[in-house]
Order: sequence, then C-alpha cells, then structure tokens
Amino acid sequence: MLTSSFLKQLTYYPLIASLLIALVGYSDIAPGFKNRVKMGINSSQPLAILDKPGAVNVAQTTIGIDEKTALNSVWNLPQVRRKAREIEKLSKGRIRVASAVDSSPTESAPYYTVLVFEIHPDKSKDTIYWFRVLSSNGEIQVLDLIRNEYISLSKWNPDGR
Repeated sequence: MLTSSFLKQLTYYPLIASLLIALVGYSDIAPGFKNRVKMGINSSQPLAILDKPGAVNVAQTTIGIDEKTALNSVWNLPQVRRKAREIEKLSKGRIRVASAVDSSPTESAPYYTVLVFEIHPDKSKDTIYWFRVLSSNGEIQVLDLIRNEYISLSKWNPDGR
C-alpha cells in the first residue's frame, strides 16, 4: 500500500508541476500577444492616408561605393602599406597586418569603418588605425588618437616626419 501511494505521487507530482508551469507561462505570454495584435491594428490605420496622391519624403542612404572598394582603398594607402611592411619586417614575419570592415553605412553614419590591425602568433589582434570611408564619394578619413576625432588624409602624418 505504501509503495502504491509513493508511485502515484511519483507519477502525478511532475504532471501537476508541468501543468502549473504551462499555465503560468501562458498567462505571461497571452497579454503580450494581445498587445502585439493591437499594435498591428493601430499601426495599419495610417495606411489609408497613402491612398491619396501627394509627395512623400523618403530618407535613404546613398551608397556610391561598396564594402570591397572601401576596404581596398584603405589597404592601398601608402602609409598603411609602409606600416604593414615595417611591422612584418621587424617581427620577422611573425606578426601579420590585415584590414577589415568593422561597420557599414547607416542613415546616421553614412560611412564604412575600416580597421587596420596586427595579428599576433597567439591569434590576438591589436588595432593600428581606424578609418572612415564615406559611402557617397569614397573620401577617406583617419582617426586622430590624440584628439579622438577623424581628420582628412592630407592632415594625417602617421610617421611624425
């Protein structure tokens, strides 16, 4: 008799616990779903305005160059190539230099961010230079680490010469 009662408890308690968890979970999910449905209905009401002819202002990011062009334009800078050769020569080929696109253009930031960095033998990376390449015209700007602002290439003197 004692074993039978124990087996019933062993069977029913997990089932009851699962049912309670499901009910609590549903009560948390259901209000959020209802709110999302309301938002969808409310947000579709202004679409009736679009049936009327008229001018519409559209904000759009114009991309004149692609990611590969931005990356290549930075990598082919004489200052970057010279620094890469210098680092690889001084480290006897153990430290490599590479570049990568860190971010792509957005409405608020219409430029590619390109990093030039060292790759050490232990696979760690140290950034050497940060560049911005404007997506509209391909103009390159470099981060001045002293003033923490981007400057034009004509003002940039990485070698201090």
